[in-house]
Amino acid sequence: MYKYVIKRLLMMIPILLGVTFIIFILTYVAPGDPAVLVLGEAAPLEALEALREEMGLNDPLLVRYFNYVLDVLQGDLGTSFATRRGVADEVFARFPTTLMLAFYGTILSVIIGIPLGILSATKQYSIFDNAATSIGLLGVSIPNFWLGLMLIILFSVNLGWLPPSGLAEPASWIMPIIMLGTGSAALVMRITRSSMLEVIRQDYIRTARAKGQRESVIIWKHALKNAMLPVVTAVGLDFGMLLGGAILTETIFALPGLGRFMVDSIRTRDLPVIQGGVLILAFVFSFVNLLVDILYAFIDPRIKSQYK
Repeated sequence: MYKYVIKRLLMMIPILLGVTFIIFILTYVAPGDPAVLVLGEAAPLEALEALREEMGLNDPLLVRYFNYVLDVLQGDLGTSFATRRGVADEVFARFPTTLMLAFYGTILSVIIGIPLGILSATKQYSIFDNAATSIGLLGVSIPNFWLGLMLIILFSVNLGWLPPSGLAEPASWIMPIIMLGTGSAALVMRITRSSMLEVIRQDYIRTARAKGQRESVIIWKHALKNAMLPVVTAVGLDFGMLLGGAILTETIFALPGLGRFMVDSIRTRDLPVIQGGVLILAFVFSFVNLLVDILYAFIDPRIKSQYK
């Protein structure tokens, strides 16, 4: 098992290098001059040229990328063009908000999606199954940004129950989490239902029923445990999607998170912030996928036995 974990950690290195190279190329070909963005369009040509030389903008692309990777390995993500502060400080000051949004959104999707999926599978073709499936399709179909705006209009403008933006109080988290978690809950519910339907038709489930085992024990102890692998995979991927989806949520609710900061940096072409933010998100997503793979071994002993 330890060899598998070390192997996966080593596999993350080329993935992160690929991510940094792609985002570096995209920011390189994007229009605009970072020196002009820092000094302004009225700056003298001599000052602009000196700043380009200082920032390494006159170096070849591969040389700039190699220098950037060396700085990252030393923990230096660069300096923000806009704030003139270290990118690492700017990113890690805002990343906890984005991480908490994605985490709470994932928790909400699991709390709603898994029980609905189990009940829908055990009561297949019933009124409850049809209702849950319809709600799931509705949750997947509704655009998140539209749902967020409707929540603001209903609970903030009309009813005045919740604050429309910011994180001044705990109630400020409710609408952003609902916006993030509902669509994911519908996806988790559908995957749980499909996986449970496949498992409860297996021979060992029929054998357990023939032995007189209680239905609750069969469902929760035997069927659910064997149906969890696809669900765990979906939840892990869903967490990564919510990290990206938090960008839109933070923009709508004016939250001081990494996503909103990156959107503002894209508008101002603050290249070090864009590169650093994407790198951090890619690392967290890769680490979550590693945790999901490790969790497989604890859910299914057959997987763990392969690494002994």
